[in-house]
Amino acid sequence: VQLEESGGGLVQAGGSLRLSCAASGGTLSNYRVAWFRQAPGKEREFVAGITSMGGSTFYADSMKGRFTISRDNARNTVYLQMISLKPEDTAVYYCAARYGPGWPGGSDFANGSWGQGTQVTISS
Repeated sequence: VQLEESGGGLVQAGGSLRLSCAASGGTLSNYRVAWFRQAPGKEREFVAGITSMGGSTFYADSMKGRFTISRDNARNTVYLQMISLKPEDTAVYYCAARYGPGWPGGSDFANGSWGQGTQVTISS
């Protein structure tokens, strides 16, 4: 499956963005999907994840309550709604997919399909 992220941009602190991860070449409902981010000079970190049928979601502690992951399998798309954005949320955001049900954890996506990323910049 190929993934393409969109929806990034420049917003002020306190603002919101919704990122999209559109899939092609495969049926996204067969895949668990996660969002990761990488800030300049930092390692890539897990942001949020969702199981293939959307029954379960997972978040990094610092994102709980501010970020919401969801999916529309009919549209072959996964979303990341972000509110109350902070300058430290500035990063390139990537979506990744792995075939199958369940949730082995964020590290499981190392061998998955990845998009090219979308830049999110939060100004103070």
